Formats: sequence, C-alpha cells, structure tokens
Amino acid sequence: MSFANTYRGKRVLLTGHTGFKGSWLAEWLVLLGAEVTGFALPPPTTPSLFDQLGLSKRLRHIEGDVRDLAAVRATVEIVMPDFVFHLAAQPLVRQSYKQPVETYATNVMGTVNALEAIRLAGRPCAVVAITTDKCYENKEWVYSYREEDPMGGYDPYSSSKGAAELVIAAYRRSYFLSPDSSVKLASARAGNVIGGGDWAVDRIMPDCIRALRRGDTIPVRNKIATRPWQHVLEPLSGYLWLGACMVNPRLTPYAAHLTSAFNFGPSLASNRTVAELVQEVLKHWPGRWEDQSDPKAVHEARLLNLATDKAHHFLNWSPIWSFADTIGHTVAWYKKAEAVGTDIHALTTSQINAYSTAARVAGITWAT
Repeated sequence: MSFANTYRGKRVLLTGHTGFKGSWLAEWLVLLGAEVTGFALPPPTTPSLFDQLGLSKRLRHIEGDVRDLAAVRATVEIVMPDFVFHLAAQPLVRQSYKQPVETYATNVMGTVNALEAIRLAGRPCAVVAITTDKCYENKEWVYSYREEDPMGGYDPYSSSKGAAELVIAAYRRSYFLSPDSSVKLASARAGNVIGGGDWAVDRIMPDCIRALRRGDTIPVRNKIATRPWQHVLEPLSGYLWLGACMVNPRLTPYAAHLTSAFNFGPSLASNRTVAELVQEVLKHWPGRWEDQSDPKAVHEARLLNLATDKAHHFLNWSPIWSFADTIGHTVAWYKKAEAVGTDIHALTTSQINAYSTAARVAGITWAT
C-alpha cells in the first residue's frame, strides 16, 4: 500500500479507539506498523470489537474522557504524535435525544480539547478530525451535499457534529493556517458505516444480526429512510490516505488543498433505503423482518447523500466495494465470527487485505 511506509514506526494517537470504527482503524494502523496509542472510554458495548481483537495487548491503551482537557493534554504530551485521528464521540442519534448535554460536551468540547492539546503541545503532526455526513443542514433533497455546503443538524447529534466542524475550521484558520504551520488539520465526513463487529444499540445492521442470531424477526423502524451505506474500510482508507498526503506533498499535486474538509462516501448506487439493506442482508442470512415504524418516534433524516468529487480529484480516492459487496462482507464477518474457535483478528485482517487488493485492482492510488 502506498501509505504503508507513511505509518510504519510513526507515533499515532487515536481517540475513540475502543469504538466500532476506532477498532477497525486501530487494527489497520497496527497492521501498517504504526506505534498506536489509543485514548478513549472503556468499550461501549458487550461484546465489543476492541475486546474481540485483543487490541489492548497490541497497542498502548489509555482510558480517558475527551471532555477532560487535562487528561487529553497529558496523553498528547506523552505520545508526541506524528499523526492524530480524532474519532472519540457520542455517535448515536437516538441517544442524543436522551442525553443532549453529554452529546454536545463530548462531540463539541471533546473536539475543542483535542485540538487545544495539539496546539499547546507544539508538535509537528497531521490531524484528521472525524465528523459525519449528518453535519450538513439537511434539506432532505436528492442533491448530494458538498464540503462547502452549510453546517446544521435537526437533532442534538447532528447539530453537535455541525458545531464540531465549525470548531475545526476555526482552529485551522486561527492557529494552523500559515504555510509553515507545523500542524496540518483536516476533517473527514463519512456516510452510514457498516461492517463486522458493530454491536451498538439502535443501529440497523447490529439490530439485524442480533435478531437473526436469536431466530427473531428483525424490527425495522424507518424502512423508507435512504442512507449512503458504505463498508467501514471505505472511509478509513480515506482517512489514512488523507493523513499520508498531508505529510508527504509528493503523493498528490493538490497538497495545498488538503487542510480542509473531505467527504468519503459511497457511490450513488449505494444510496439505498433501510428496507433494501435488510432485504440484501436476508440474501446471505435467511430470516424475516417487519415494519415497526412509529409515527411518534423522534425525528431522523429520511434522505441524505454525499458528493465525493473533491476526494476523487484531490486524492484520487474512490469507493471500492459495491452495495452488494458491502453487505456480503459484513454478513460474512458476523457469520464467521459465530463459529467456535474463530480467530477474530485473522478474520478482520483478511477483510482489510481483501479490500486493499480490490483497491489495487481498481487502480486506486493509495493501494498501487
């Protein structure tokens, strides 16, 4: 991989490494030979991919809360990172309705604390701060949102991520904008990420798997909602490649444009309804589902698409796996993980390798 040598032997600080996306990214970074330090709360679910992968034994694991500036500063000063990937967040829309203060404190002030700790450390590094596609002011239209579109958000989760993007932009302009700045800061917005090892509550893929394992009917609460579904490895490849290009301008002729926001979403063909996703899952793991829509349920967006032209033109990044591939690999992970004695680490790295091979065949720069 083009970014293999970029991360080998480098100090990488990863916040939120005990979560679903964070665990996949930690695994990939360890595979690339990085010296990874993770800073996060304990795993949010039982089971958790973090525990299944045994990551606490293969990286420096620091339990801490991004709402605690002193703890974040101490960690940055210990690690003195070459790269920072900030993923720590309260990631659930429905939970944000129940815990709005915690959501804003974690997603907004947690981002402030991470960037402030980096600023005060004065260490040259590349920072990729992760938000979400829901940071945009969603007008529920077919138009795909571009990086320059307004931030917004109907619910506490979405608006907290829009606010986090404003924080990132303010820190970039105020402290890291000059060409000779030792800190390179970008933000990344992904679509609806799925993949093996997600055990969160109130997410459709884990809901499907839990029901199928028990032989129950899958409850579907918002069947007509359309989302940009993508395998977790798709945006992670974008984060890694963006970080690599920020520290090595020779990798892209557009290096001057990288300290900005980037969408890493799927192809338009992967913008599907929840019902279509469930039906695709049932092709691989037979079962049944039922509509449990509740007209009194809290508001959740029904239509949301991402434009990825900027990532394509500036980074030569494109999604690799189709909608069918994404569902197939995800369900395969869960089914194989069910078997007694399955090596979850080997299963997960095999999917990273399969994805990297598909990217190489497709001629994507980071993989060739």
